[in-house]
Amino acid sequence: MPEWSDSAIILSVRPYGENKGVVNLLTADKGRHAGLVHGFDSRTKKGYYEPGNHVSAEWRARLNEQLGTFQIELVKNPSAHFLDTPIRLAGLSSICAILDVGLPEREPVTAIWQSTLALIDIISLAEEEESWLSFYVRWEAELLRTLGFGLGLDRCAVSGLVDQLVYVSPKSGNAIHKDHAGNYADRMLALPDFLQPNSDALSARISAKALEEGLQLTGHFLKRRLFELLDKDLPQPRLRLAHLVAKRYNNT
Repeated sequence: MPEWSDSAIILSVRPYGENKGVVNLLTADKGRHAGLVHGFDSRTKKGYYEPGNHVSAEWRARLNEQLGTFQIELVKNPSAHFLDTPIRLAGLSSICAILDVGLPEREPVTAIWQSTLALIDIISLAEEEESWLSFYVRWEAELLRTLGFGLGLDRCAVSGLVDQLVYVSPKSGNAIHKDHAGNYADRMLALPDFLQPNSDALSARISAKALEEGLQLTGHFLKRRLFELLDKDLPQPRLRLAHLVAKRYNNT
């Protein structure tokens, strides 16, 4: 009988029959993995299966190809730290929704596991929204790279220059120097300062405009290169995050 245990993040849960649910996890060693849980809506398990929760999971099945069952123990509930902060809840929901749909099933993605765990900690601990939002955008850019859809932001695709990169081609995903966009400048995506080569993620003050530009940039390529390939739309939680960011800064 195949079985394993692993550390995991809950990505989603859906009801399955009476008092059962199918849970999708991002695991440290097994990638995205689904399994059946019993009593998931019981009072004693309330709060266990929230997306974003860090859990310990044991999986068993008669055959590897089967759905199998999970035994899950809660390790940490990060959303408990920011229940009164809708924008952080939206960020956590967006992370889980993107991975739930965008990752291949049962393929190890250790780098994504590590970066996701770190990002959730940053969202929990950051004092300012600007701090974790900038890391969130970088996380999306790194996710694209890890899945084989990386953006070429280190030099101008036309001139090879590595400074004054202010545009990104919406087709190629390559950076463009401010003087080499020509008549296509108004069709380009903006490249925010904090995604440019040699930017200092920790010391630089990140503007509201740069955060919106960053979300627009990575959202465009997530939609075009990943979700359209899967015949899916960009997840609603990701759209909600972008909306809340725009609303927050347009009102300040």
